[in-house]
Amino acid sequence: MSVIPHLINGELVTENGRAVDVFNPSTGQAIHKLPLATRETIQHAIDAAKAAFPAWRNTPPAKRAQVMFRFKQLLEQNEARISQLISEEHGKTLEDAAGELKRGIENVEFACAAPEILKGEYSRNVGPNIDAWSDFQPLGVVAGITPFNFPAMVPLWMYPLAIVCGNCFILKPSERDPSSTLLIAQLLIEAGLPKGVLSVVHGDKTAVDALIEAPEVKALSFVGSTPIAEYIYAEGTKRGKRVQALGGAKNHAVLMPDADLDNAVSALMGAAYGSCGERCMAISVAVCVGDQVADALVAKLVPQIKALKIGAGTSCGLDMGPLVTGQARDKVSGYVDDGVAAGATLVVDGRGLSIPGNEEGFFLGGCLFDNVTPEMRIYKEEIFGPVLCVVRVNSLEEAMKLINDHEYGNGTCIFTRDGEAARLFCDEIEVGMVGVNVPLPVPVAYHSFGGWKRSLFGDLHAYGPDGVRFYTRRKAITQRWPQRASHEASQFAFPSL
Repeated sequence: MSVIPHLINGELVTENGRAVDVFNPSTGQAIHKLPLATRETIQHAIDAAKAAFPAWRNTPPAKRAQVMFRFKQLLEQNEARISQLISEEHGKTLEDAAGELKRGIENVEFACAAPEILKGEYSRNVGPNIDAWSDFQPLGVVAGITPFNFPAMVPLWMYPLAIVCGNCFILKPSERDPSSTLLIAQLLIEAGLPKGVLSVVHGDKTAVDALIEAPEVKALSFVGSTPIAEYIYAEGTKRGKRVQALGGAKNHAVLMPDADLDNAVSALMGAAYGSCGERCMAISVAVCVGDQVADALVAKLVPQIKALKIGAGTSCGLDMGPLVTGQARDKVSGYVDDGVAAGATLVVDGRGLSIPGNEEGFFLGGCLFDNVTPEMRIYKEEIFGPVLCVVRVNSLEEAMKLINDHEYGNGTCIFTRDGEAARLFCDEIEVGMVGVNVPLPVPVAYHSFGGWKRSLFGDLHAYGPDGVRFYTRRKAITQRWPQRASHEASQFAFPSL
């Protein structure tokens, strides 16, 4: 069984000590050993980043961007190889893995605009012979902690932008599917990134705590569950670090009586069951305005859910692969058990699915609940699996109250032909990302990604313009060159025009 190394200071590093298995979720078999970093290993990466920072911060943004242009080309050339690694360790289909990579590449493209996005502001003659300007300067050593569900895309939300802003970056990816993440980082070094500017260290809470506690690490980016996001935010900010911590979600889709139901059903199938529901933007609740809408929706969903093509993610032409681990599958199955016990109507039951030839894989079929109510656990908590809950309400206002009362506020959408209803929904809904007839309103790379309420801890969203602000500090400079022939008296009042 091969060992997946760390990448520190441009070198692959292995170590003896604690390690975990990396599984192929389609077969249920362990395929790699992953060493878990010690605090000494984390410090090694920090020291390399600290040493590389002075030269990198003084590298012109245009030269940093040139590295990103080459990186983009290498990512596109290695798409099949990266997608294969994602599918082998995560379980998502090859097509889904390729789509994830493409969305990550969009963030690299945005980072290629470094000379533009790092331009400061300049004002001449703000006072007599006084000019003022501001610029954006890097923080130093920054770090990112990323989840299993997007091993390519989420790291690419973080370090390309952090690096073109002049920082050095330490990445701790998920222990469950690290190979694609490591390969992508190696491609960035192949593109010409100097040693030490990017390191990849594998680990668990020991590694996370080491990054939080290290005074050299000035900022932390995190994507994962809300309890861990809240922990990292609290511990990081307590130590004076800048933190953006993206947490969990419970994303609702509202279906109005005038919705194009066929298109809404197609959208919901992909949004609820794509990637086995292991997306923080997955739609897990369909809020139907009126029983007629709900009955029609359920009738149309049932045959499509039963017809889902499910198998090993590395096979072509599938709709869904396995869940990432056996524990994840069992946890989602437990939620289904709980929903039945609470009185929800289980219309489609995906439990007990067995794939011929992959009987040991971590598979679960699509599940559909009807008559779900807000006090049920399957409504309140993030399931993170292929389970869609149908909730019935009588009005748009009732649907909006339901969403606004929920603790999470990551993403939501409305299906309607009514512009007035859509505008009211967009204006009044207390959610960070909103779609109108768009089920997964993930912002493009030149906007920013983030939720509200307990879906985000921190003031700045991920990537895009907010990402530039997060990974830089504004410095304001006011400069005056007095005329040689003049002499001015001292001023004791506060200066003004």
